[in-house]
Amino acid sequence: MKHWTKGLAMGAALAALTALPGFAAEKISAVVIDGYPARALWVKEFTNFFIPEVDKRLAETGNYEMDWQESYGGSIVKPKGVLEGIQLGLGDIGIVTTIFHSSKLPSQAISAVTPFVAADARAVAKAVDEIAKEFPAMQNEFAAQNQVYLATGVVLDTYQVFSKTPISSVSDLEGGKVAGAGMNLRYLEGIDGAAGVRGGLTDFYNMLQTGLVDYAMLWPEAAKTFKIAEVAPYMLRADLGAVNSKTITVNKDYWDGLPEEVQNVLKDVAVAYRDHVAGLAMDRAAASRDAYVAAGGTIVEINADERAAWAAAMPNIAAEWAANLDGKGEPGTEMLKAYLGKLEAAGYTGVRDWTADMATN
Repeated sequence: MKHWTKGLAMGAALAALTALPGFAAEKISAVVIDGYPARALWVKEFTNFFIPEVDKRLAETGNYEMDWQESYGGSIVKPKGVLEGIQLGLGDIGIVTTIFHSSKLPSQAISAVTPFVAADARAVAKAVDEIAKEFPAMQNEFAAQNQVYLATGVVLDTYQVFSKTPISSVSDLEGGKVAGAGMNLRYLEGIDGAAGVRGGLTDFYNMLQTGLVDYAMLWPEAAKTFKIAEVAPYMLRADLGAVNSKTITVNKDYWDGLPEEVQNVLKDVAVAYRDHVAGLAMDRAAASRDAYVAAGGTIVEINADERAAWAAAMPNIAAEWAANLDGKGEPGTEMLKAYLGKLEAAGYTGVRDWTADMATN
């Protein structure tokens, strides 16, 4: 009887010990924000991939557990407000659409200023993110906004031109109004009379429907998600190029309060998310084009000579970008050459060499 009583007492003591708070995972709250709706590819995959992957990796040690609060679709910030929202601490982790912030985040435009090179989201995402980690400029720009850079993402396989009326060549854009979201508006500068109209992805449907613009530059997956075929049933396949437009960042004050283990998991998962989303963008590209056609859209492919002529007619925006950074004491020229070198090593050479006339631009 004594042995039984002693064993019972020991069991109770062990149970009490395991119930103590010191043996439980520490809960860490994380408010995630984006102004775009939950159905947008990168937002959906933050929910379906990023968060479960962080949870899975933290569960391996059991030291920490995240308490996620996801706020999308304008509930805290609009699409253009994520950068400021994270800066001010309205969110802890954000998906910043960098194309809206060319003045505050100039180095993030590196793929946007080099069109007609690579229409592969995976190659562009990897190259840009490597540049960001090899050169301090990109991370410093986010640091100035009270943020820690985690990884750059590419959510579009390549920009195309969508039209309300039949389109068969670049000349059809002459004199037209074209919606764009940032640096890609400069692609129009070599086209006679074409006028760029700045807007966000969530605005393009209404801009086309109301006649504010005649054309829009976006990518097939987004055209499918936002039902662009209903208002722009013609697509000129120009393969303008994949562009990095999303960056995962963390509020600096919040970051400084995180345990090192959680910081490392967030950094590693951000890179995995980068590759995951870029891979999905490429996997869905063909299916999205098929869906566009099924919804009533017509696709016309631009010929190689006309595509090369379009690139040649543009000002050398890559050289301008590099010179601007050089003038601020940043290695813009080195970054540009390194980036294009990475793409070339991955098998992508543009129809125009953006470094050829850098000395004169």
